[in-house]
Amino acid sequence: MYAQVLLLNGFEKPFWYKVPARLSTAMHEGCLVSVPLQKRYEAALVTNLFDALPAGTTFAIKEISDLGPFPGDQHYHAFVQTIARFYFLQPIYFYQRIRHFLKERHNVVQDVDVVPGAVVNNASYDTISLTDEQQAVVDYLSPLITTPRFAPTLLHGVTGSGKTEVYKRLIRDAIAQKKTALLMLPEVTLAMQFELLLKQQMPEVVIISFHSATKLTEKRELWQRLMKQEPFLIIGVHLPIVLPIANLGLIIIDEEHERGFQEKKHPKMNSKEIALWRAQRYGIPILLGSATPCLNSLYNVKYHGWRQFSITKRFAGVLPAIQKVILTQDKMRRKAFWVSRSLEAAIWDRLAKKEQIIIFLNRRGYSFFMQCKECGFIFQCPSCSVSLTLHIGAAPGSKSLLRCHYCDYHTPMPYACAGCKAPESALIKKGIGTQQVVQLFQELFPLAVIERADLDSTSKKRSWKKTVELFKAGKIDMLIGTQTITKGYHFPKVTLVGVLWADLNLHFPFYNAGEIALQQIIQVAGRAGRDCAGGKVIVQAVKDHPIFDYLDEQRYLTFCENEMVMREESFYPPFARLAMLEFKYTDVGQIDVDAQAVATALHQLNDQTGEHVTILGPAYPVVHRIQNYEIRHIVLKAATFKQLHQLLSAAQKVAIMSDMFIVSSQ
Repeated sequence: MYAQVLLLNGFEKPFWYKVPARLSTAMHEGCLVSVPLQKRYEAALVTNLFDALPAGTTFAIKEISDLGPFPGDQHYHAFVQTIARFYFLQPIYFYQRIRHFLKERHNVVQDVDVVPGAVVNNASYDTISLTDEQQAVVDYLSPLITTPRFAPTLLHGVTGSGKTEVYKRLIRDAIAQKKTALLMLPEVTLAMQFELLLKQQMPEVVIISFHSATKLTEKRELWQRLMKQEPFLIIGVHLPIVLPIANLGLIIIDEEHERGFQEKKHPKMNSKEIALWRAQRYGIPILLGSATPCLNSLYNVKYHGWRQFSITKRFAGVLPAIQKVILTQDKMRRKAFWVSRSLEAAIWDRLAKKEQIIIFLNRRGYSFFMQCKECGFIFQCPSCSVSLTLHIGAAPGSKSLLRCHYCDYHTPMPYACAGCKAPESALIKKGIGTQQVVQLFQELFPLAVIERADLDSTSKKRSWKKTVELFKAGKIDMLIGTQTITKGYHFPKVTLVGVLWADLNLHFPFYNAGEIALQQIIQVAGRAGRDCAGGKVIVQAVKDHPIFDYLDEQRYLTFCENEMVMREESFYPPFARLAMLEFKYTDVGQIDVDAQAVATALHQLNDQTGEHVTILGPAYPVVHRIQNYEIRHIVLKAATFKQLHQLLSAAQKVAIMSDMFIVSSQ
């Protein structure tokens, strides 16, 4: 028997090796082996097996040395082949990725210190009784762990409803059945918070994380447990779903609506999609939980047989009262444009009661951009097609900067217009960011202790850890931040949430902008009143918008029903499927020529194959240049993924595109 192998070191051409008799029964396509190459041994993936060598073979054939150490997951190679075909990748990519990550040291930049007790109030959580709504989910899924069956299940639970308690019961059931459970979250920091929480509340369960902040020793321990097929819980974001897990018995996806499951770098795979394919391939249950489930999941409940459960009441406390304020319609005189009289009065009331406040604005920095009122000049990044954001120096004597949030280019605050040389007094600040909000609120509420929580502040581990501890202890009155504070933290003394500029993200050219904006508002509103009655949320917007009629969590599904009708009429997901081709090149002229040539060829192929795919573009994305790379997009739209895939496969066969990556909508 002979094997054709690909080296995991990245060498593209295959090699031939003889399979020794002692390994013949264990050899199969997809297994890892160690092979001699020159004077060393290399890890390789077996891609094909043959009874004889090709006719005319003249080169000497060496023997495979041994099988590589790899978990005995019988479904793994077929699963990898499935996702590799979908994303136009070679299966070896996944083996290489795992191998590289197992040897890579953790990412210090993302190594965020988690804060004990910041996630949830842990008192008596191991002895609690589930509510009837929670128990119904456990009663349905537990038997499917014991007698495995693919069962995609959506759990819609309002914020603070105790979805984690359901997860814990199911994880314990899986471990009791000697099966490994997988818990996926959309962000590394959130995964780390969950890891701490579950280790505190389930000390009897072995829990190991697998993400960019995981230490090398933990990765090695995880791999050894996979090799021995020992039951444990794996927590992560993207990578866990492509691990070989022979005894996988349960997959849980929390915050399933989040875009964080879509990888940002090529190949832009969607971990939630891959998790669903894996659960189907392995024949196991998968639970997707959220307070604001995405339309795609609700569509699958309605049309594709998913089971849905709802938890309508909070585990502790009650849902907060919601008040909408449209700033352009609010005629009451106020001290600052961004702070309505209603919000100001509510803050004073909470401060007097020694309660805490969260103010949310999804924009960091001091202001969006700076513009000259004399000539209209706007300061822009020299490498990206975005304006520079003003960041005021935090420490006394520190310089203010104009900064790019894409490439981190920065320059000192200018003293004159770069266009017409008008003086600094002619430079006006447009929009508002978290830095400016902190300054504004410090002026309005001088006796309050106020801190900031955005990417600029939370990336500093020690200071952010101290901030969370002080806020938890009640020594900070008000926390002002971005989406960093919308999920993962439980602050029982927060009774008021203010949302500034709630319509900020509604005007981007995305078909799902309304869905994303409403989900974000509901998530941050859910921080209020989690342990008490009397919580309140004040949502401020510059202009009114239909989504503001659905701010109450209990009306979210009504929004989804109405949005579903609009999506069907306009033929957008979940009623259509999208694929995006992305072109990146430093030559502005050449990228347009190449993108247009591909678009033309795709139109011709589409006519020939009759796939009925709509081809849009090439077009400029919202940000069309990053770090001096020009970017163009072609978007394909069809009724099914099969139509998209067949057109792209045909394009690849005739060499229109050599390398291709799909960004898909589930």
